[in-house]
Amino acid sequence: MEKLNGEERATTMDLIKDACENWGFFELMNHGISVELMDTVERLTKEHYKKCMEDRFKEMVASKGLEAVQSEIDDLDWESTFHLRHLPVSNMSEIPDLEEDYSANRKAMKEFAGKLEKLAEQLLDLLCENLGIEKGYLKKAFYGSKGPTFGTKVSNYPPCPRPELIKGLRAHTDAGGLILLFQDDKVSGLQLLKDGEWVDVPPLRHSIVINIGDQLEVITNGKYKSVMHRVIAQPDGNRMSVASFYNPGGDAVIYPSPALVEKEEEKKQVYPKFVFEDYMKLYAGLKFQAKEPRFEAMKAVESTVNLGPIATV
Repeated sequence: MEKLNGEERATTMDLIKDACENWGFFELMNHGISVELMDTVERLTKEHYKKCMEDRFKEMVASKGLEAVQSEIDDLDWESTFHLRHLPVSNMSEIPDLEEDYSANRKAMKEFAGKLEKLAEQLLDLLCENLGIEKGYLKKAFYGSKGPTFGTKVSNYPPCPRPELIKGLRAHTDAGGLILLFQDDKVSGLQLLKDGEWVDVPPLRHSIVINIGDQLEVITNGKYKSVMHRVIAQPDGNRMSVASFYNPGGDAVIYPSPALVEKEEEKKQVYPKFVFEDYMKLYAGLKFQAKEPRFEAMKAVESTVNLGPIATV
């Protein structure tokens, strides 16, 4: 990202544009978050899993008899996970395991989340620039009445005895806006779907992996698309994943940018208009299915959405 400040800015912006239009994923280096902070978050996250989550995961595996499965499991994921909410209101003080020495983790996670929030907003403005729309438009589109929703899913993918029968995380697109992932740099597993083929997203030390969520697909009227991705369970190694989701506020009204629709030849709004929390309610039951029927379902209720001007900060 430091190339954005020099002679290679145009080339770097083109790389981001190509990634958004053709891949839905890209990895950021030199993004401004210190390697010391990232190393601290990684160390504390792995320690927390060992201390607070590993036994629970093993109990779940034993209770469901997963180590002895003989056929493919398609209704659960081989992952241990918990969620942190940062915006509009933090829930970190309510997470029971984040006590004792994990208070250091709470502090580190809070600092890390703050840096990721700034990075997300910087990226949204870069996307605005590439799209040729007003700077700040995407942040405003996400704003709602209380600002964006921002949270982190902390996951571990332990060694799996039958990786050919159980996915670490089943294939899906992300419902929200912009996803910022800090992933394990030694144990791989994340894959994206490109032209009908599953492609590895390689672990790259101290990178942040960015992917486009469903809401950006709607706002860009399909110019940028969310992409199916999954996590393959591994027979060896425990993969860490710290995924942060910069999403619209619950009451934000999401719809294609009129400026982008106007630029298209057909000038046709392809995507529906809806309230973000209504989309999330639908997504909860259909996460591991194709996104297109979700968009169609939102079109069916579109006439009930009261579309006011985008709330501004």
